[in-house]
Amino acid sequence: MMAVPIAALVSRHPGALASGIRRDLRAVVHQSHLDPAVIQTGDVVIGTLPVHLAAEVCQRGERYFNLTLDLPEAMRGQGLSSDELSAFGARPEEFRVVSLAQPSN
Repeated sequence: MMAVPIAALVSRHPGALASGIRRDLRAVVHQSHLDPAVIQTGDVVIGTLPVHLAAEVCQRGERYFNLTLDLPEAMRGQGLSSDELSAFGARPEEFRVVSLAQPSN
């Protein structure tokens, strides 16, 4: 896997920084919440963002990588360790998210 230069790893999982995902990233800034207003040109965001925030990152012309997991329903809502993230196949997958909503006048 090619290294992904990122500005922010947005995750509430304590194992996210220590997981195998980390080896493919550089310049990691860990955040539990993303304020899209701080995204700057050239930034890359990886995480599990709500779709409207992922769309805002993409609308600004920046790259969004979803932290994709093959997570069983029983494990949802838990802070996952590095080993658990690896076991559930955690991987960054790039998406371009576009809002189809019309701007309000």
